[in-house]
Amino acid sequence: MNKNKEIVKSYYENLWNKKDKSYIEKLFDDKILFRGSLNMETNGKKEFEEYFDMILNAIPNLYHGVELLIAENNLISARAIYNGTHMGKLFDFEATNNRIRYYGASFFRIENDKIKEIWVLGDLNSLYKQLSK
Repeated sequence: MNKNKEIVKSYYENLWNKKDKSYIEKLFDDKILFRGSLNMETNGKKEFEEYFDMILNAIPNLYHGVELLIAENNLISARAIYNGTHMGKLFDFEATNNRIRYYGASFFRIENDKIKEIWVLGDLNSLYKQLSK
């Protein structure tokens, strides 16, 4: 597998699915730029870690199932399905204990074997419907 794909695969498997925050330091450029479909933008590792904690407080068992990775030069795109249980406040939605499941696509830029930029586009319409039940 392409080295950049391995970096992105580690982002999902080790950081998100195993919830190992040490991978923020291992995988990210110091000036990581993250733009998420949850109306979030972070600059740098510290801000990303705050975002990471906020998401896991709301959905502690969040799992990213990667269905597809495509690489071209230093760009990687991923299609994923997100699963978990809404157990804490997310947006204006208090915990519902609803199981959630929605799709998304992410776009990564890798520089010097580090993730420099991530853009995430998720199916928020589907997510909102599941949070408001």
